[in-house]
Amino acid sequence: MTPLESAIAPTFIIFCRIGGCLMVAPGFSSERVPVRIRLYIAIGVTLALAPALIDTLQPGLRGADPLKLGAIIMGELTIGVFIGLLARLYFLALETLATAVAMTIGLGNIFGSALIEAEPAPALSTFVVICAIMLVFVTDQHLEMIRGLYLSYQTTPVFSPAAPESYLNELTRVLTQSYLLALRISSPFLLFGLIVNLAFGFLARLTPQVPVYFISGPFVIVLGIYGFSIVAQDFFTAFSGQFGSWLIRG
Repeated sequence: MTPLESAIAPTFIIFCRIGGCLMVAPGFSSERVPVRIRLYIAIGVTLALAPALIDTLQPGLRGADPLKLGAIIMGELTIGVFIGLLARLYFLALETLATAVAMTIGLGNIFGSALIEAEPAPALSTFVVICAIMLVFVTDQHLEMIRGLYLSYQTTPVFSPAAPESYLNELTRVLTQSYLLALRISSPFLLFGLIVNLAFGFLARLTPQVPVYFISGPFVIVLGIYGFSIVAQDFFTAFSGQFGSWLIRG
């Protein structure tokens, strides 16, 4: 067997984990990124990491039968999708709370184009998620994702037995951290909506002759957009910093 032939199977195994991760990772998995471009990115990252990883995979693949090889491929795809899902949870949490903020300040019924997902979402939610994803690439956090993929071969080697309990614990931890982060940075708008709606509710009870609902709508929208423009920098800085810290710590 030539050196090239002996490197094909390990390289494909590496591609399975990297391709599975990029299939669901934030930014790379967007509906607006063509599938062919995603494939080229996955191949490029695989070829960049393969020289440093092939030597650790070749001994375990010698004499592997098709059944064992198929099990390894499915395991690597699962690990890659799991790693990408962990990163995407932060953006799913941000999108959920951004939708709640849009509803709170009266913009929940204004749907924009389906830019990130296949279905349309409130314009404010789409704007927030697009800005957060843009910051991932501007601050080179996508390179930290690739570094995390490389380091994952140390924490979760290819031929190690599956550990569903550890995966579930990690998923629970990241899910908790992501939603707590999204709730913390969105809490000023949620409190604003609660206070303003309560105030106008009491006002409507005190002056039933005045159509308070129609008066309060534009007022809440203008104040909400103005408040978001003031805290937008801190909003995105807090999210990007926390997400970047998680990528570095793993």
